[in-house]
Amino acid sequence: MAEHNELGKLGEEMAVEFLRKDGYTILQTNWTFQKAEIDIIARKENTLAIVEVKTRSSLEFGLPQDFVKPKKIQLLVKAVDAFVNERDLDIEVRFDIIAIHKEEKSFVIEHLIDAFYHF
Repeated sequence: MAEHNELGKLGEEMAVEFLRKDGYTILQTNWTFQKAEIDIIARKENTLAIVEVKTRSSLEFGLPQDFVKPKKIQLLVKAVDAFVNERDLDIEVRFDIIAIHKEEKSFVIEHLIDAFYHF
């Protein structure tokens, strides 16, 4: 596996652990619908958190969250609609980003709640 793929997988594992410690129940990871993939679908109380995980080895090229582009957001919204409709859920949906970057020998994790809105 390419090094960036391994870093991404590690980032998703760290994000799952981070969310669990913060009281979230992980419902799905890497859930796909058509061309969209949702990294993490988690629930806390009556909120469904759709979490995009971005992991970078450094901040040299920008913050991890800056790499969530409008096209990705559009795909996520479509996928979430399918997820909620398939399960007939009546729940508040929120879009989060977990941004992870390496700083020396450890990682910094930032949870951006309500990171973007869909129209």
